[in-house]
Amino acid sequence: MTEAPQVKDASTATVDASFAEITQRRRGRIRRYFYERPRAMDAVVILCYVLLALPTIISSISEGKWLVVALLLMIAAVLMFRRRYPLQVVAAVVLLEVAAAILNPWGSNVSAGLWFALYAVASIRKRSLALVVFVAASLPLSLLYLFMWTIPSGMDTLQEVPENFHLINNIATAVTIMLSNLLATGIGISVRQRREHEAEIAAWAARTTHLGKVTERNRIAREMHDVVAHSLTVMVSLSDGAAVVVRKNPERAAEVLGELSRTGRTALADMRRVLGVLRDDSGRPAPLTPLESGHNLSKLLDGFRTAGLPLHYAHTGPGLPADPAFELTVYRIVQESLTNVLRYGRSLSRVDVQVARDADLVTIDVHDDGRGTVEGGSEPVGSLGTGQGIAGMNERAGIYAGIVTAGPSKRGGWAVHAELRWAGDKGES
Repeated sequence: MTEAPQVKDASTATVDASFAEITQRRRGRIRRYFYERPRAMDAVVILCYVLLALPTIISSISEGKWLVVALLLMIAAVLMFRRRYPLQVVAAVVLLEVAAAILNPWGSNVSAGLWFALYAVASIRKRSLALVVFVAASLPLSLLYLFMWTIPSGMDTLQEVPENFHLINNIATAVTIMLSNLLATGIGISVRQRREHEAEIAAWAARTTHLGKVTERNRIAREMHDVVAHSLTVMVSLSDGAAVVVRKNPERAAEVLGELSRTGRTALADMRRVLGVLRDDSGRPAPLTPLESGHNLSKLLDGFRTAGLPLHYAHTGPGLPADPAFELTVYRIVQESLTNVLRYGRSLSRVDVQVARDADLVTIDVHDDGRGTVEGGSEPVGSLGTGQGIAGMNERAGIYAGIVTAGPSKRGGWAVHAELRWAGDKGES
C-alpha cells in the first residue's frame, strides 16, 4: 500500500527529467554552462561591455577625463543587477550614457550599455512593456546625437568636409542608436518567446502525464472491480453450492470445488496482470496490453453455469472484431451483468445472454427472469457490491461511443442492454 506514492513520484520525476534532458540537449554545451551559472554570464556581459568601451577608457585616461572613465565603470557595475532590477538598470544606464556622451561624444561605447539593459528587460518582461522601454530609453541618447554640435575627432582637420556632413552624421548616428537598441530588444523578445514556448511544452507534458495517470488509475480501478467483484461472487456461490451438495453428491461437489479453485487462480493471475503496471519485479517494462478475455465467452459462461446460473447464450451476425480491447470490453460487460445476476437474482429459471453484430454496431443483452433484491438502487446490508458496476460498464462502452442501460424488464426480471460501435474497419480497403 505504501508503494503507490513512490511509483507516482518516480513516474513524475522520470517525465520531468526526460523533458529537462531534451531542453538541455537543445541548448548545447556552452549555453547550458552559462544557463546553469548566471553569475558567469553576468561576468561575460560586463567583460563584453568593458571591451567595447576600452578604446574610450584609454583615450579618456590619456586626455585626463577621469569622470568619463568613472561613468563607464559605473555602467559596467550597474549591469550586474540587470536580472533583478531590469527597469531600474535601464534608467540608470540611460542617465550614465547621456552623461558620458556629453563629456566624450564620439566614444566607442555609444549605447553599448543600453544593449544589455534593454535585452534584459525584453527577456523578462512583456513585449509591450519592452517596446515602451526601448523607445523611452533610446530617445534621450538619439536626440542628443541628433542635435550634437560637434563632429567626430579628426574630421575637423580635413580641408574639405562634404556638404551637410554634420547633419548627415548626426542623423546616421541617431538612427544607428535606435536600430541597435531595437535589435537588442528584439533578441530579448525572441528569447522570452522561446522560454514561454518551452514552458508551454512543459505544462502540456505535465497535463498529459497527469491525464495519463488518471486514465490508468481509472482503468486499474475498473479492472480490479471486475476481477474482484466477479471472482468473489462466483467463489462465494460455488462454496455455498459445494457445502449443500457435498453430502448428497460428492462427485458434483468435487466439480464445484475444482471450479472454485480455477476461479481463484484466474482472479490472482488477472490481479497480477492489472497491478503489473504499478510494479514489475523483473525490471522489464510492465505490459500495457489489455487483459486476456479468454479468447471467447465460453469459459466465462461455463463458470457461471457451474455456479448455478441457468444460462442460454446466442450470437447472431458476424464474429466480434479481432481487437483485444474491444473483445475485453464485451467480455467485461457480460461478466459484470452475470455477476449481478448471480449476486442479486432470486428464483431464477432462465438467464439469456445474446451478443449480436450488425455492421459496426455490436449489441449485448443480458436478461434474467428472477426476482432481484436491489430496490430503489440501493443494495442490501451485507452485499458484496460497491455500486460501481453499472458506472464501470458505461465507462467501458463510452470508449466505443456506446451506452449501457440496466433496469427492470417488462417481461419480468432484470435486463442489461449495451451498444458498442466499432469503427476500426472503416479505414480498411
